[in-house]
This record gives sequence, C-alpha cells and structure tokens, in this order.
Amino acid sequence: MKNFIRVKENFTCQNCGQKVVGNGYTDHCPVCLWGKHVDLEIPGDRLSDCGGLLKPTRVIFEKGKYRIYYNCLKCNHKFRVWADDNDDKQELIKLVQN
Repeated sequence: MKNFIRVKENFTCQNCGQKVVGNGYTDHCPVCLWGKHVDLEIPGDRLSDCGGLLKPTRVIFEKGKYRIYYNCLKCNHKFRVWADDNDDKQELIKLVQN
C-alpha cells in the first residue's frame, strides 16, 4: 500500500478484551474483528483524534481474500481492510452471511 506506515504495537481489544500481539500490520482484533479509529488518512499514521470503536459491518470475499468493512461508532467514518490469516474464520463467515 502506498505510504503505508508500519507500526508494530500490542493492544488490548476494547470490544472483547483480547490481548493482541501486533506484527506491524495488525489493525483489528483477530478474535472479534473489531478495531479502533486511530488513523486519519494513511494506514499507520495514528493521527486520528477520534479513537472510536470500528464495528465490523460486513465481509466480502474478493481476490481470494476476505475484506472487512467497518463503521466507526463515534464519527461514522467508513473503513475497510483485508482480513489477516489469523482472524477467526467463524467471525468472518458470520459477517459474510449478513
């Protein structure tokens, strides 16, 4: 991704409490798939002042991968990311069926 800023950080999911070990590309919880609105324009820039929870609203299977679509519960920002290999497949499938 152009201008992507790799930030390797661990975090505790504010939705389910899972302790997540980041790999520099981790942008959501692999258990519940929720994220946090921390980036403004470039993934990894950490410039957003919002900090709202990103609720996964749907999943599309495209180009051989799952893509997760989000809606920020605080500011209504829309966002999408590719699912990671260690994401909970059952959670992904639940969102595909919505």
